[in-house]
Amino acid sequence: MCGATAGGLTLDGVNTAKEAVIQGQVLRAGEPVGNAYVRLLDRSGEFTAEVPTSATGHFRFFAKDGRWTLRTLAPKADPVDKVVDAAIGSVAEVVIPIG
Repeated sequence: MCGATAGGLTLDGVNTAKEAVIQGQVLRAGEPVGNAYVRLLDRSGEFTAEVPTSATGHFRFFAKDGRWTLRTLAPKADPVDKVVDAAIGSVAEVVIPIG
């Protein structure tokens, strides 16, 4: 997990021309949710990876081109799924609101 900066994650050192990046922030009532978990599931729903959110609620994955599902697990909240499309050369920015 890369360190979070004000306004989001820095892309310093990330070659977006060679990487498909999925990153974002988990929020509850507009506030960052640290220590939640975000899972990356492939098109068939199979588990691929999991990362904890930072203190500022941020997360990042490097993925292949394609459609992915982000499953967010946080205390006192039902799991939340969000579908995202990743493409090499771009950064998919995602905000995941939880209950």
